[in-house]
Amino acid sequence: MKQLDTLYINDLKVPCIIGVFAQERKKKQPIIINLALSVDTRKAAKTDDLKDTVDYHHLYNEIANTVSQSTYQLLETLAQTIADICLKNKKVKQVTVRLEKPHAVKIGKSSGIEIIRNNE
Repeated sequence: MKQLDTLYINDLKVPCIIGVFAQERKKKQPIIINLALSVDTRKAAKTDDLKDTVDYHHLYNEIANTVSQSTYQLLETLAQTIADICLKNKKVKQVTVRLEKPHAVKIGKSSGIEIIRNNE
């Protein structure tokens, strides 16, 4: 198996409706998204051509658009949706999605989830 490289998208902050409690569903709250994409970047490194790698600008725009329109109750559902978006690109062999919900707990910084999904 080839060694893969990791492309990162860090601290993408997108407001959305998320949560199970009534007060969470009244207005959008920020979700912080961090992604680690396992990709073979050797061809792109040789060709210096965007078509040979993951266009992360396009990817984070698609994710931000989807998240901003979502109304999920669970971070688990939102994380899976984001993973599915990333894995549509067959160059992505694995994705780690980490979500943080800064306003979820009053006595801590945030609550969150991290999932790892593979392109099979």
